[in-house]
Amino acid sequence: MEALLRVTETVKSFRETRLSALRPVSEFFDHHRISKPADLNTATSRISYNTRYFSGNYGVIVGVLAVYALLTNWLLIISLGFLIGGFAAINKFAPEPLQVGDQVITQKTLYTGLFVVGIPLLWWSSPLGTFFWLVGASSFLILGHASLMEPGIESEYATVQEAV
Repeated sequence: MEALLRVTETVKSFRETRLSALRPVSEFFDHHRISKPADLNTATSRISYNTRYFSGNYGVIVGVLAVYALLTNWLLIISLGFLIGGFAAINKFAPEPLQVGDQVITQKTLYTGLFVVGIPLLWWSSPLGTFFWLVGASSFLILGHASLMEPGIESEYATVQEAV
């Protein structure tokens, strides 16, 4: 029950911090503000401003791409489920050594068996390829959008600090 409360608190704090930074879709896809940057300095300043301004939207893009990457790699889902489920089952059902005939099966033995099967299965499912695809696709989309989108008029006032 306590774990459920922690999960709900985590989701609530995530919603308050990250999702509050979401900008409207009409602002994120405003085709009137799209233009080619004049030079590298302009592109760099746009990327710097837009990655902060649209950080919530970019987080959603990374999340959607991560879900897509998992859904298109079923073997990765199966291997992660096997490893995570194996850890949970061993912790829940085998906290004490188990006597089977003349053999004593301990948690260490069960974890070794889980790793002997799970690690090659995980390696075969190419998690590094999926990770690097996710990094590349996210970088391409985010940097492309951030460099092409002109900052709004509010960016001119972003450097002005309030007088106390």
